[in-house]
This record gives sequence, C-alpha cells and structure tokens, in this order.
Amino acid sequence: MGAPSVHGCPVQVPWQGILLAASLLTFWTPSVTAKPTVEPEPPDASEGQDVLLRVRDLPGYFGIYSWYKGGKADNNQRIASYNVATLEFSNGPAHSGREIMYPNMSLLFKNVTQADTGEYTLRYLNISRGLEEVTGQLRVYPVLPKPHITSNNSDPVEHKDPVALTCGPETQDTTYLWSIRGQSPPDGARLQLSPDNRTLTLLRVTRNDTGPYVCETRNPASAQRSDPLALNVLYGPDTPTISPSRNYYSTGANLSLSCLAASHPPAQYSWLVNGRPQQASQELSIPHIAESDSGAYTCLAHNKATGLSSTTVKNITVSGEWLPGPSAPSLGGAWWFRKEPARRAESREGREAQAPGPFSVSHLPCFSTNPVALPSIQASNATEHKDPMVLTCVTGDPGISTPRLPNNQRLRSQTGRRCPRTATPLSSAPSGGRIQGVSV
Repeated sequence: MGAPSVHGCPVQVPWQGILLAASLLTFWTPSVTAKPTVEPEPPDASEGQDVLLRVRDLPGYFGIYSWYKGGKADNNQRIASYNVATLEFSNGPAHSGREIMYPNMSLLFKNVTQADTGEYTLRYLNISRGLEEVTGQLRVYPVLPKPHITSNNSDPVEHKDPVALTCGPETQDTTYLWSIRGQSPPDGARLQLSPDNRTLTLLRVTRNDTGPYVCETRNPASAQRSDPLALNVLYGPDTPTISPSRNYYSTGANLSLSCLAASHPPAQYSWLVNGRPQQASQELSIPHIAESDSGAYTCLAHNKATGLSSTTVKNITVSGEWLPGPSAPSLGGAWWFRKEPARRAESREGREAQAPGPFSVSHLPCFSTNPVALPSIQASNATEHKDPMVLTCVTGDPGISTPRLPNNQRLRSQTGRRCPRTATPLSSAPSGGRIQGVSV
C-alpha cells in the first residue's frame, strides 16, 4: 500500500466553529481606519467638576494600557494600569485617589482642581503593532468670584476731573467687559480702556456720565457680573432763571421772585437789589412795592461742592403811570393803565357808560375760553384828553371771550362802546380773532 495522500478527504468542521473563528478574527484584527484620540468632557471645566478623558476610535485589540500624567509615558508619573487579559487594575505613583479607569480606556477625574490642568498620555499594547501612545489635554479653570468696581474719585467735578474705574479682582485667563447703562462703552476720545480691559478711564466727566457701570468677568468655563456703580458727578450751577418772567409791576403790588439753577448738589441762593444784598434765600418777596423798588434784581447761585457760582439779572419796573409798549411781546398781551378817577363818557348809542370806580395800576389780560396762540395788542394813535384810543387784541383764533377789568370784573361785550380812559371796555368780533375797545 502506498502512503496516505496529503490530499485525503477533507476534515469536517462544524459551522459553529467557523462562526467563532470569524468572530475571533474580527476581534483580534486591529483597526486601521483611524488612530485613537482623547477628548475631555466637558472641554473646559471649572474647579470642582468631574471630567472624563474619553478615548475615541479604539483599536481592535489591546492587552495592557496605562495612563500617565504629562506628555510622555514616565513610570514615575503613572496614574494607573489595566490588564485586559486578567481584568486587573493597578494604581501608579501619580494616582491621587480621584481617578477612575474604565475597561474602554477612558479615565475619569473626580472634583478636578487647577493642578489637574495639563497633558495626559495613554500607552497601550496593540497586539499587531506593539506599544502605542496617544495624548489628551485637560483644562481646568477657576470658578470666578463676583467682581466689584472701584473708583479713584468718588465725587468728580464736571469738565474738570478724570475718573478711573477698575474691575477686580485680577484673575488669570480672564476677560473683562464693561457696560454703561446696559450698552457697550461708546467709542470716543473721552473714554480709554487699559490693555487688559480691567480699567475704564473717563478723561473728563460730565453730568451725563453717572452710569450705572457694570463689569463682567469671563473665562471659558464661567462668567460673573458686578453690582452696578453710579458716579456722583458734581456740576453747576448753570445760569439761574428768575420767575415769573414779567418785568413790569404796579405800585402797591406784592413782588415775589423765585430763582432756580441746575446744580448738584443743589445751589445756595442770595439776592441783590440794585447792588444791595438781600436775604440768602431762593425766594425774594417785597410787599407793597413802590416806584423806588424799580431796578436790577440779581440772583446769585453758588455750589459749595464745585466752588462755582453763577448769576442772572432781571430788570424790574414799578410805575403808577402808563407803561410803555402795550403790544410788546414781554407783556404777553397785557394792557396797562394809570391810576385815575372814573369819568363818564357817552356811548355811540348816545347813552352814558360808567366804568367801575378808581383803581390802581394793573393789567387787563386778553384771553380766550379755549387754548389760543399768544395774543398781540394793537393800539391806535391818540392825543391825550382829545382823541379816543382803540386797543385791539389779536389772537387769530375764533371764540374769544370778553376780557375783565381789575378785581376780575367782567366787561360787557358791546361793539363800539365809548368808555373812560380809566378802563377800556372791549367788543368781541363776530367771527372771533379780534377784540376791540375804545378809550376816551
């Protein structure tokens, strides 16, 4: 007999064995699609958080793997190792007690600190390619404290003092941002930011720079905002205003003036009448004024905080005679008369008209029952004791009401009526807009 042929009958292999061999082949075959990578989750961590160094694109088979602190595999910096065959873990010299390893090669850090920031190296045994290494980065940022704003000048004076606002505390890897009244600081020559944005300088403050100002700090893992800060800007006093605006008064009237100037803190006021000091007050009152009270009324406003003062002058005329300019805008449409006994006069209809008795110098306002434009007064030329005078109040608005005499006595509207010079009765124009009166 001859020797058995090497090409004898085939060995029967169960199909289950074929499937097992295929599965083992798949498991033992290393991946050639991509090299593993390490990704931190989250990418930017704050102190106290847990961070996982997750390994992506795992190789097909690895026997032993180890994690090291730093950019290379140094046994003195080994954190821990895992043996896939024996399922055993072993800690290294760099293990702090906060690291946990997983069979999928990922490494978990519990309660991270800034000291954990840095590179970490994974070394593993690839059955087909031998030892391989991959490095990942762990970034841990401090939890930012709430910032606060400090000012180098708590009471700056307008147009005089610069102000430097500083956002603190200073921390590493921190971005500083400013907002004024909820908006980013405008571009301009009066505002300057330091290179690190921590200090905002206003070169010349104005009353509009009070704020509020807010500082915000940010790092890749957290953000904080300060409480708002408002500046106490000192300014003024501006040029004062004396009210009321009228400049003409009759003898015997009560004079009451008020002075006001924009100022912070509020200004202190004093008065001069023809250069003579009066009481230090915002109000000035003189009862029963006489012609001798005519003159220059000066209001002085002073701000102790800024050291600045401002004045304004108002000329007051007190008279018992006719006052000039019955149609002057400063009179606001007022008609003025001098003190004189009442006289009888004959109306155009032939009847006498009696004006109410003697009265002091006063004014006869021209007005409408509805809101109208500022009226003006037109007066005809007349010779004293000879010619009648016609005074016309022109408003340009219909529906003009009858004016009144002093003491709020109403005149009756009668067209063309002639009255004594002591008072001037008026008549309403049929279509409105003009009221005329005739004075003897």
